[in-house]
Amino acid sequence: MHSIAFAGKGGTGKTTLAGILIRYLVEKGMTPVLAVDADANANLNEVLGLEVNETLGEAREQMKKDVGTGMTKDVFMEMKLQEAVVESDGFDLIVMGRPEGAGCYCAANALLTQSLERLISNYRFIVMDNEAGMEHLSRLTTNNIDALVVVSDPTRRGLQAAHRIVRLAEELRLNIKDKYVLVNLAKEGQEQEIKDAASSFDLDLIGIVPEDEDIRSYDLKGEPTMELPPNNRALQEAYKIFNQLVSTI
Repeated sequence: MHSIAFAGKGGTGKTTLAGILIRYLVEKGMTPVLAVDADANANLNEVLGLEVNETLGEAREQMKKDVGTGMTKDVFMEMKLQEAVVESDGFDLIVMGRPEGAGCYCAANALLTQSLERLISNYRFIVMDNEAGMEHLSRLTTNNIDALVVVSDPTRRGLQAAHRIVRLAEELRLNIKDKYVLVNLAKEGQEQEIKDAASSFDLDLIGIVPEDEDIRSYDLKGEPTMELPPNNRALQEAYKIFNQLVSTI
């Protein structure tokens, strides 16, 4: 099992890129893939064109209150986890959902981690879409994460934020093999400036994806960007980057 985690501040297109990676893996036959939406502002399902009815956050809240009679909490969590899995062609999706409310969630989180570990073992690739704080990452898997891809916009402030996210991953002592930065939404002629800025923050730049009108149009219309045409330039550039990324795992 291999795992790739995306992180980045809002507006960088990280969720779109996570969706494109899932499409890439399915097209290359590297299945089954589990897509995990670990962003509180969950919308990976929209990128993938799927409908979500259950989240793990809801299951955790329910378990903390009462699971009812005749069922142990671990059996309940296993059942809710299976209910939360949205199946598709070559990949499944699970949404972590809202963050914790008030009170102690230690027992619920421990059971959630155990159940997730069992689920994850059934997949060849795990693709995780995280928020910048990465609060779910340590609970999603106790195994090593093969690659953290921090997505940035093509600005110095964006790359500075990416640098902070990489540092945060180190401070959280997450078991991450490689940490990369991927710059998205780049304009024509910015490549050298981006490379220089990334180097100034000591970031491992894995690639640059251009801004794209098709992606913007799909997003505005509410159409899944996973269905971009094969000749889309941003898609093709992302595929080149993912060829390199997967070859290092």
